[in-house]
Amino acid sequence: MLKVGLTGGIASGKSTVGAMFVNLGAHLIQADEIAHQLMRPGEPVYEEVVRHFGAQILNEDKTIHRKRLAEAAFGEARVQELNRIVHPAVIEKQEAWMEEVGRREPNAIAMVEAALIIEAGAARRFDRLIVVTADVEQRVQRWAAKVKTDLESAGAEITRRMAAQIPDEEKTRQADYVIDNSGSLDETERQVRVIYDQLRAVRLSREKS
Repeated sequence: MLKVGLTGGIASGKSTVGAMFVNLGAHLIQADEIAHQLMRPGEPVYEEVVRHFGAQILNEDKTIHRKRLAEAAFGEARVQELNRIVHPAVIEKQEAWMEEVGRREPNAIAMVEAALIIEAGAARRFDRLIVVTADVEQRVQRWAAKVKTDLESAGAEITRRMAAQIPDEEKTRQADYVIDNSGSLDETERQVRVIYDQLRAVRLSREKS
């Protein structure tokens, strides 16, 4: 099995790229989805997040209000505090998932999509690392569409979140492959196909060795 990390900055289009890899045959798990599950009421991670950030981040039904949590983490410079609570449990789930994929399909390409692979020092867990990039204007437009806000507000949020992440220039230096997602979907898909073929070649060479 080939373990692949898929990462990139805020609104770079990681999920879009991940879906393209899945269409070609890769297995994919999203760190965001794992985190959402871990932050459901009753989960140990949920209890720790509420203990650290307070009841003001909760909805009336006691579920976590994601926007309030993001405002508390990014607005109060407490991102690292949140990451220290959530990341270990997320990584544990990722490892268990990759082990299960490997048991079911030993020749699989197992891909983990996560925004902070490099920031968390987790790149070494993977055989190959893919970084998705996009220009800032594209990111702002995507974020505005995603959260249904105006471009000015989206720009401020993108700037704030990018400041908490490693710059793209550093990420691309650590990457095995880089996908520029600033253009059309067709252009992105062409890059994905080329990289997927290269990943398959790496996997096949390992099978023969």
